[in-house]
Amino acid sequence: MRIILCVTNDMATDRRVSRIASSLVKLPAHVLVIGRDQGKQVPPVDHPFQIIRMKMLINKGPFFYAAFNIRLFFLLLCTKADILVANDLDTLPAVYLASLIKRSVMVYDSHEYFTEVPELVSRTWVKMFWERLESLILPRVKYSYTVSNSIANEYHQLYGIEMRVFRNLPYRIEKGTRSVYSSKKPQEKIIIYQGSLNMGRGLELAIKAMKFISNARLVIAGTGDVESELRELAGSLALHDKVEFTGRVSPENMLQYTRRADLGISLEEKLGLNYYYALPNKLFDYIQARIPVLVSDLPEMSAIVNRYGIGRVLHTRDAYELALVISEMLTDQSNGLTWRNNLEKAAQELCWENEEVLMLEFYRQVISESRYTAAQ
Repeated sequence: MRIILCVTNDMATDRRVSRIASSLVKLPAHVLVIGRDQGKQVPPVDHPFQIIRMKMLINKGPFFYAAFNIRLFFLLLCTKADILVANDLDTLPAVYLASLIKRSVMVYDSHEYFTEVPELVSRTWVKMFWERLESLILPRVKYSYTVSNSIANEYHQLYGIEMRVFRNLPYRIEKGTRSVYSSKKPQEKIIIYQGSLNMGRGLELAIKAMKFISNARLVIAGTGDVESELRELAGSLALHDKVEFTGRVSPENMLQYTRRADLGISLEEKLGLNYYYALPNKLFDYIQARIPVLVSDLPEMSAIVNRYGIGRVLHTRDAYELALVISEMLTDQSNGLTWRNNLEKAAQELCWENEEVLMLEFYRQVISESRYTAAQ
């Protein structure tokens, strides 16, 4: 069994694809991931799957997506595969056409509600293009899955398709001793945000709130499109001692940052349905690190926090009120003990080891049905 997964990134930090590819090897299958060479230094990691990175002359805009899909299409035609997996809408055209010509089974993995990402919400014509492309192909795709029930329900209402749900859960991490932050001041609390620094992540709000929070530091671990603007904001507010930017952190080192923290935040704004239905990796990473969480009042995230009792849901977008909530969480010893006890149960349940069982069952069903169809 040969399976090819296709992405437009460089696989350096795509933990979802890496986890899925590693799991599919257990079918057993030979797994190849095709992505893009973005010229970044990728730390050597032992993967049980093969990776091909295509170097592109154009790396953004409509010409990039067109060129990438053309190159991907011809590479797929020349590569043996039983199952082709398109990760997100930006690889779907090439994978879908190649699957038709090669008579391979196609699977679609929607990492997000692509046409509702903040970068597209205000760009009417670009958004319409992707929506049109999606409406042409997705109803014809038999096998698909996504990251949350809300997104699956949206696609069902739009196209009548039944998407499975496999969440972005990390591998289970056994409870360990919380390490001390290397430059931490006496009694200082650490608030962490980990992930991409993009618009709509609530980071401007979090930085402004630090003006009103005493004896705490906000650690922003990651890089992204608005990193320079965030650094300028922290500088303009004279928050150099209260806001720390780590830059790019490898997945292997991120846990060490998170385990040193006292609170994890995920404060996405309601910018389009993609963020509204967000169920981000970082929420589950905080859970595995056993740190309480503060999340936006969005349906998927708040449901996790309320179900397991592992933190609080934010009902304001005011910096001063946010500061009050954070300060209370950092000093509330009674609720803090309850949250940490509940985090242990959540960490045991919300892990990739459990999600992997469901995903492999799905792929075995795909393989079984495709073989039955081929035999007819």
